[in-house]
Amino acid sequence: MRRTLDEIKISRTSFYRWYSAYEQGGLDGLANQGRASRRHWNRIPDSVRSMIVEVALDRPDLTPRELAWHITDTHDYFVSESSVYRILKAHDLITSPQFTVMRASDKFQHPTCRVHELWQTDFTYFRVIGWGWYFLSTILDDYSRYIIT
Repeated sequence: MRRTLDEIKISRTSFYRWYSAYEQGGLDGLANQGRASRRHWNRIPDSVRSMIVEVALDRPDLTPRELAWHITDTHDYFVSESSVYRILKAHDLITSPQFTVMRASDKFQHPTCRVHELWQTDFTYFRVIGWGWYFLSTILDDYSRYIIT
């Protein structure tokens, strides 16, 4: 049986599922049953979803994180920040962040005056094909611009 199923490229699980359906219902048992429900076991109930939206409308000053804490503390239902965010986004209740435009200055407010006064550092990793991943740490003295790698 196994060799035959391998030759026609059908998994044994599928075959035995079809065989069981045939034994129970004959040819009618093999009719396409359709896919199982796409409902997930951990889906937040619709009543809780509507409660989250109501709380968000009552408390528009709260962020999704603060709403999650508020709901957990006052309504005795744990819901994550990301779930609150997705529910509010689905109801178009998430506003875009406000950006403050800042201009870059021509010079630092407190420039360095001597060596070793201020050090800057940067860490990164990169891939060299054929060799692998490398980690690079750069340290720069702000006054002398001397680099330690």
